[in-house]
Amino acid sequence: MVQMVVEDFEECVNGGKVIIKEMIPYEVDTVTLRLLGLWINERLNKGRKLVHNAKKTETWSPISKSDRYAYSAAELMNLTKETVNEFFQIPVGITEDLILDLAEGLEQVIQEYVTFLASCGSKQNYLPTLPPLTRCNKDSMLSRLWKRASPCGVRDEEMHQTMAMQCQNPSPSTSLGTQCLYIRLNTLNYLISHIHALDKTLALSPRVLTRNRNQQQYATPFSYFERANGSIQAACDHVSETAAYRLIFLDTNLVFYESLYIGGVASSRIRPVIRILKQNLMLLTNILTNQTQALAIKEITKASFEAFLMVLLAGVPSRNFNRSDYEMIEEDFQSLKRIFYTFGEGSLSKNVVQQEAEKAKGVISLMGQTTEQLIEDFSIVTCDTNGIGFTGIGQKLPMPPKTGSWNRSDPNTILRVLCHRNDRMANHFLKKSVCVDNIGVFFIELIVVLGFVLKMLLELEAGDGIGVSESKCTMMI
Repeated sequence: MVQMVVEDFEECVNGGKVIIKEMIPYEVDTVTLRLLGLWINERLNKGRKLVHNAKKTETWSPISKSDRYAYSAAELMNLTKETVNEFFQIPVGITEDLILDLAEGLEQVIQEYVTFLASCGSKQNYLPTLPPLTRCNKDSMLSRLWKRASPCGVRDEEMHQTMAMQCQNPSPSTSLGTQCLYIRLNTLNYLISHIHALDKTLALSPRVLTRNRNQQQYATPFSYFERANGSIQAACDHVSETAAYRLIFLDTNLVFYESLYIGGVASSRIRPVIRILKQNLMLLTNILTNQTQALAIKEITKASFEAFLMVLLAGVPSRNFNRSDYEMIEEDFQSLKRIFYTFGEGSLSKNVVQQEAEKAKGVISLMGQTTEQLIEDFSIVTCDTNGIGFTGIGQKLPMPPKTGSWNRSDPNTILRVLCHRNDRMANHFLKKSVCVDNIGVFFIELIVVLGFVLKMLLELEAGDGIGVSESKCTMMI
């Protein structure tokens, strides 16, 4: 319209500038930007509502056998794709600032969904509580009393036989909750691929009037969803770890941590654990997409090795070991390691498995050391750690703190090997030279003694003609 006025008055003085100055301009750009901003907010509100509804209704079931991700993720990605496509169809000049505003809003919605997706607990929910340190050899008072006070004649060996019978014909033990975690992991991978496509659409659209100079100047790839990509990768690590520890310490717990080496190493080898793990890993490969299998198997490898070490170091009061058991333990660990070589082939490199195995192998090597060497190593490391130059006669070594990880040079780890060593020298050293958590041990022994006394009283009552059922006996003890 201004151009028409200029053409009509071009023969006039000053080319009609006076008339043009009298014309009140209409702020087209301002109105357009305001309307476009309202449209973006409306689309983002739809996305937030979708995430809110997903928090109430999502069950983490796959859409189909071929689409093994959550339905809410498909809805969210369809909405974001439609928003971007409709954005570029609006007949206005689109600037880089407008794209940044749209991308920032979409990223916030995606991050909220990822946070919801990653809210699945943690490995700490499944790790068993470490029992207090105490002497676990067969001659210790706690071990003798524990056997005598077993309720209604139930012994650890009998429990082990029951578990062994269940392991003869193993079947996949992966629970529905763990399978849902696999679907979460697939969903995160689905988000990664679609966010990459969105990024490409925003970056290469010919509709954009101006481009960020930094984006054109540097060869490094620019992403509008950098924070969302980082959140998704962190969520993948978290969900994989949680699923792995749930699989090992909950789904496989009866066969693995609750059963392995109960009643002696020779009579309770790792073969049933291997069979169950194989079937669980086969189910995993049928559920997880190819892109997510490597990370999941890596975390299961770590969880399995940690469970194996906890059997050796935190299995009181039902486990004790001789030095002669070392070769069988080492052989079992090699069998455990081979299963991950097999299932990780093509997705998980052998170097990754070997790296995780090295951490455990150092601790397992302590099982083959003589008791004299373990006592010497423990004394030296403990004195160095606490700044003690020499311990006099009758002076006890302090209790080493828990470090949160097992290590062959960690005094707490060495002490646990000694606590599980079944010989008199280890028992004598622990009793005379180490300040074990006497309060914790006292209460454990007190509970066992009280259980033993109660059992005897019940047996006396039964002998006097008072009937006591087996279930009542177990409950009272």
